[in-house]
Amino acid sequence: MHHPANAVPRAPGLRLAREALAEGRITASGLIGQALDAAEAGKRELHAFSTIDRNGALSAAAESERRYAQGRQRPLEGLAIGVKDLIDTRGIETSYGSAAYLGHLPAVDADIVSALIEQGAIPVGKTATHEFAWGVTTGSATFGDALNPLDRTRIPGGSSGGAAAAIACGAVAAGLGTDTGGSVRIPAALCGVVGFKPTFGALPTRGIFPLAPTLDHPGFLGATVDDVAMLAGAFRIEVPQGSALPRARLGVIREIAPVPLDADVAAAFDAAVAALAAAFACTALDEPGLFNGVFEAFAHIVLTEGGVEHFRRNDADHIAAHYGKETIERLERAKTITLGDYARAQQSRRDFTARLHRAISAVDYLVLPTCPCTAPRLGQPSIDIGHWSGTVREALMTYTAPFNVAGFPAISIPLAVRDGGLPVGLQIVAKPGCDGALLQVAQQIENLLHAVA
Repeated sequence: MHHPANAVPRAPGLRLAREALAEGRITASGLIGQALDAAEAGKRELHAFSTIDRNGALSAAAESERRYAQGRQRPLEGLAIGVKDLIDTRGIETSYGSAAYLGHLPAVDADIVSALIEQGAIPVGKTATHEFAWGVTTGSATFGDALNPLDRTRIPGGSSGGAAAAIACGAVAAGLGTDTGGSVRIPAALCGVVGFKPTFGALPTRGIFPLAPTLDHPGFLGATVDDVAMLAGAFRIEVPQGSALPRARLGVIREIAPVPLDADVAAAFDAAVAALAAAFACTALDEPGLFNGVFEAFAHIVLTEGGVEHFRRNDADHIAAHYGKETIERLERAKTITLGDYARAQQSRRDFTARLHRAISAVDYLVLPTCPCTAPRLGQPSIDIGHWSGTVREALMTYTAPFNVAGFPAISIPLAVRDGGLPVGLQIVAKPGCDGALLQVAQQIENLLHAVA
């Protein structure tokens, strides 16, 4: 059943929740209890969560209440978050989306989790991921396919699909994901939420199961840009004060060959660019060949590095007995990649990164669609857009993977769509190191587009 986007309930934003806690209008136990109940429903109805940590979350909430009573609250004190099941959480089952790791209880938190807990955030559970984050649908034979809350016949995207679904269904306002080729931004776009991938290396990866270490980016998802900015603040990613308007220059990329835009995405993107032109200096970025070869390079790097990571952890018999069919097929393909293939892919990566630096040097930010289509249907292996046909994976990743290859920061924010339409994402890309400024301009674009919607 399809539900219009504006009919989906949302958890209160992190800032509103923090104000309610500080003013005593709700207790941390009350807030976390609500989040846990919603998470249980999200797990049951959408497979958005793999594990709920009711006892641990309520215990942490009680401690938060004591700190509020003593006036010792921290910036994220008592706020509920979801943590992708790829990311270690001490004493909370972390299966990496795989039957091979069912029952696995990490001894320590991942660094990124520790930093948020130290700021007072409370994980209520582990959000569903594609097995080992190696896919864009968050389908799972072990946990059940994650469903898109806006239309349960469709995927939420992946691999952080559980986090996006949990936010879109109102269980939490924000959470942690990972993004190797679009795995934060794709589900954000398909579920109508915000997904932010900072510059490569800006966030710690220790305690996160690697997919492709030279491409892996931890990231944040939230109902609004402000929600992801609050989490990013725990890592000294600060939003500058003041306004980027009207100075910011936007380079507009409408399409990335060979994948065109479907009609709904084209209409929403063109309307957004027209609205942005009133406040920003918008220029169509005409860079022939900018993206040539980048997706092929990305695919070779992922296969090579993913194969290395899995083959060094588990022997062939264990993989065959416990891994899912899709991951096994990818690992078989990984065996066919030669050292020469990998070296050529890395050279292609360097060439593309140099081209992207040149292209963005004339502007401040790039804007483009996050995905060329809205959420595909569950189990749909391929897709036709105009005269192009290809896999769902290629369609969803063509517009996002290049910025993992180059390590540039990128964010997806939802666009206004026709009544009853499925969500569409606008992707904004900044120069490396400009993470706080990217959040600032994204917030202003979010406000501008909301005002004209």
